[in-house]
Amino acid sequence: MATYLYRIGRFAYRRKGTVLSIWLAILVLMGVGAATLSGPTKDTFSIPGTPAQQAQDLLAERFGDQKSAMDSLSARFVFAAPPGQTLDAPENRAAMDAVIAQIRGIDKVSESAKGEPGTPGALADPVAADAGLQQMATESAAQQGIPVDAALENARALSPLSADHTVGYVEVPFDGEFSDVDQALRDQIKAAADVGRDAGLNVQISGSAAAEAEMPGGVTELIGIGVAALVLVITFGSLVAAGLPLITAIIGIMIGSLGITLATGFVDLSSMTPTLAIMIGLAVAIDYSLFIVSRFKHELTLTDDRSEAAGRAVGTAGSAVVFAGLTVIIALAALRIVGIPFLSDMGAAAASTVFIAVLIALTLLPAILGLFGRKAFAGRVPGLSQRDAEGEDGKVTFAGRYVGGVVRRPAVGLIAGILLLGVLAIPAAKLELALPNEGSGDPSTSARQAYDLVGEGFGPGKNGPLLVVADARDATVPEGEAFGAVVEKISEQPDVLNAQVIGTNEAGDTAQILVTPRSGPSDPSTMDLVADIRGAETELHDQIGVNYGVTGQTALEGDVSERLLEALVPYLAVVVGLAFLLLMLVFRSVLVPLTATLGFLLSVAATFGATVAVFQEGWGGLISNTQPIVSFMPIFLIGVVFGLAMDYQVFLVTRMREEYVHGASANDAVAIGFRHGARVVTAAAIIMISVFAAFIAEPNSFIKSMGFALAAAVFFDAFIVRMVIIPSVMALMGDKAWWLPKWLDKILPNVDIEGDKLAKALPRERREAEPAPVS
Repeated sequence: MATYLYRIGRFAYRRKGTVLSIWLAILVLMGVGAATLSGPTKDTFSIPGTPAQQAQDLLAERFGDQKSAMDSLSARFVFAAPPGQTLDAPENRAAMDAVIAQIRGIDKVSESAKGEPGTPGALADPVAADAGLQQMATESAAQQGIPVDAALENARALSPLSADHTVGYVEVPFDGEFSDVDQALRDQIKAAADVGRDAGLNVQISGSAAAEAEMPGGVTELIGIGVAALVLVITFGSLVAAGLPLITAIIGIMIGSLGITLATGFVDLSSMTPTLAIMIGLAVAIDYSLFIVSRFKHELTLTDDRSEAAGRAVGTAGSAVVFAGLTVIIALAALRIVGIPFLSDMGAAAASTVFIAVLIALTLLPAILGLFGRKAFAGRVPGLSQRDAEGEDGKVTFAGRYVGGVVRRPAVGLIAGILLLGVLAIPAAKLELALPNEGSGDPSTSARQAYDLVGEGFGPGKNGPLLVVADARDATVPEGEAFGAVVEKISEQPDVLNAQVIGTNEAGDTAQILVTPRSGPSDPSTMDLVADIRGAETELHDQIGVNYGVTGQTALEGDVSERLLEALVPYLAVVVGLAFLLLMLVFRSVLVPLTATLGFLLSVAATFGATVAVFQEGWGGLISNTQPIVSFMPIFLIGVVFGLAMDYQVFLVTRMREEYVHGASANDAVAIGFRHGARVVTAAAIIMISVFAAFIAEPNSFIKSMGFALAAAVFFDAFIVRMVIIPSVMALMGDKAWWLPKWLDKILPNVDIEGDKLAKALPRERREAEPAPVS
């Protein structure tokens, strides 16, 4: 491989015009495609085949194209009376009526909701709506022969007015999809709420149509790039050299983000997908280019031919870049095996940006080096040395003294590293998972305040009702009796506050049953209730032949979280297994990939512990609004961290293997390889940590926690696992570290990542390149 990459690097350097033109054309084509073919993003978290989704599918089949609770476009206006008052007061009712009149003027409000009060589906203030429900309940009791108390209890469960008449709400349906929500609609919704606020009411709004727009991206990326620029300047002592990895990284994320934007025209992607892809793509792109530029500088100390130096840099460091990139791509692309569409799309998008970063480092970077020529390391910064970061100038460095101590006393570093990461991992035992919802939002937002008002006025279960879809087509009793039996069975559950039929389809064989729990959506008791209701179906089916399923936003989100948790171990096994095989190819060893994998597990455990401590338990005061960890963060984090962990393993340990293959003793190889790579790996890790940490400033809770977790993971893995534990283990194992069974050595292809074949092939390459002598 090193020989092929050498030729690519040398070609790109010499044919810089051609290579630069190709990448420029790709950038322009992506830009045109993104501008003309892009579509809207879609933040839904459904998983085909889950029990809640199956119930939702049955609902859509029997009741027409009824939208999922997670797909419907609506807003909830929550009214709270001033202290000491109720919403019954004439001035408060007048204020609510004024708000509702303003709502009717919003263009995208469904036509049925714009009707006059009293017409089906029309908006009415909570007091009037409650009175209407009470009257309907009395009439229904008389007509159906059911107890008035039971009818009134059902009416109170559906009432938009709290029992003490201090809190009420209005559900406002909107036409269209999430993509139709723009700032103009948000402004109209806010203006309607302001009418009530100006009249003295506490009016808060929640729902998909009223979701507040997040801060525009770009600021966090600029922070990360700024820190990366500073580290690169210190590393190279040159403004031009520091700018080269940044130029290639920016071009890479531009192409990657434009490609993702273009893809939204053909597939449904989450709004978080581009941010995650940029976060990961930016970090690896800078690091990959840094390693090649650093190696290029080192090669310039060995040859005056700059195209030769570029070829060697790509052939050696580029080999490490390819395999490091492959581990990241494998980890991200393998997310598809868990069968979760939105997670698969996130992984594919991030993997594509990593793939682009690898291609750019191997081709565009040497072309830009050719463009700058002898100016590649110009712009010297006063006070900073321009010494070769990978070379040895005879000076005793901190890295040399440090690794010398590690090699002499490897057990100390090994035990200290494991103990430190083990202590950091302890909080991970308290890990709680949930999808983001209004109840976990920032307390300063209107949506969170609306959620809290409803919980205080009606009970926590009002924020997360369940919907049971009962199918009586095969029932052995009349449909009405079958639905009554389902309601009775559900009502037996102690955590059920109310259960009632709220509608049947035209055929009369399917019913919607609304279940109000006593506990809130994020309370584990609610998901226990979902499981208990589902568990009771078999007995009821055996008795009267009725079937039912549980859906609703709470059930849908709970099923997503459960499926993600179930997929964690299989995914980890597949990713670790594939990467283990890849690392055996790289290092031609069994023990080195094994220790690399065990080190990764330590860094992941410590990362989970730190993330739980900060975001869930509130340690350090970094997060004012503590909440469960986003359900799909652990599996995504494992994929990304494994890939990044193997980056540093490949970059650092390949230098050790290179020295060992070229004749150094095992311990000398560890020491020399560490001295060669430590400064560059340190710079790369600091850059990656800075890029990830900058995303903590994002308002999105998943992006915020992911940025923190990735920054922590890189810190733990680069500075504790790869620079403390791995050198200690390598020194303890000695020559055994590079043991490989003979039978395995014969069947494994030699990819020559350390460039040994390249070193032998270079003289022949030069002879072939020289013109034949004139006779």
